[in-house]
Amino acid sequence: MKNQPLLDKIDLHLIRVLHTVLTERSVSRAAVRLGMHQPAVSAALKRLRELAGDPLLVRSGTGMVPTDAGLHMIEPSASILRASEVLFSDARGFEPRTAQHTFRIAASDYLDPLFLPQIVAQIKREAPLAHVEIYPLSAASDYRQGLAQGDIDVVIGNWMKAPDDLHLGRLFADEVVCLVNQDHPAVRRDWDVDSWLAAEHVAPTPTHPGARGVIDELLDSMGLQRNIVARCPFFGLLPVMVASSLLVLTTGRQYCERYAQRLPVKILPCPVQFPAMVYYQLWHERSHASSAARWLRERVKAVAGELQKQ
Repeated sequence: MKNQPLLDKIDLHLIRVLHTVLTERSVSRAAVRLGMHQPAVSAALKRLRELAGDPLLVRSGTGMVPTDAGLHMIEPSASILRASEVLFSDARGFEPRTAQHTFRIAASDYLDPLFLPQIVAQIKREAPLAHVEIYPLSAASDYRQGLAQGDIDVVIGNWMKAPDDLHLGRLFADEVVCLVNQDHPAVRRDWDVDSWLAAEHVAPTPTHPGARGVIDELLDSMGLQRNIVARCPFFGLLPVMVASSLLVLTTGRQYCERYAQRLPVKILPCPVQFPAMVYYQLWHERSHASSAARWLRERVKAVAGELQKQ
């Protein structure tokens, strides 16, 4: 093989350091993610630079960015790591009790607040040696790329129209309702569509590039627009904002019910007749046949089913 002497100098750990440094764009963040000391990551990066004959990561302003050569190494290194992860584990089948697999889940906290904690708890009960990493969905993140590159195993969320280029599994549907302060005027008298639209609304910050949110996409399709006066990327804070103001939060009933007995809030029917919010888990073709990824998806589905019964 033409490059055999070079390949003999590269091990899988070095590939993992390469991919992590290039995607994190930071030696210190890469060290945290890898569970290594920063000097060790710096030493590995120095070795990688010597092997590549390229700096791979250079300073830009207050941060760092990959060079052209570094950018071209991101996907090949991710592919190598994906292949190595399933090379033997999938051949043997997935054994939860002994697996030291890392499961990577991307989700927003607009889910039922019990959902992600119970997924983590169930994974750790059945696969005690496994690791779990939860990633947020945000306007700055690209979950499609994360799934394609193997940085994420599954994405959990709701969409008005689920992406058709990914595998999906339906988890549950939830009625759209409004959460308001118990002293909100709408509690004392019914509101119509016009008064609901004119009320002051709080809404989550979009969870992925180009997103507007299911509620506002549906309103657009009806030719309507509500009066959003506050946005927040932390969905778990929205009920607290509602409890101390006259803001209106419109979302799924299951989420609202978790707060209705703990905060001075009320759940009201929404005067706009929205279809149910449908929650899915999405995954890429690359992990469709993986026994470990299939086991994870089964755990996600099981937790969703249990929460529906509560």
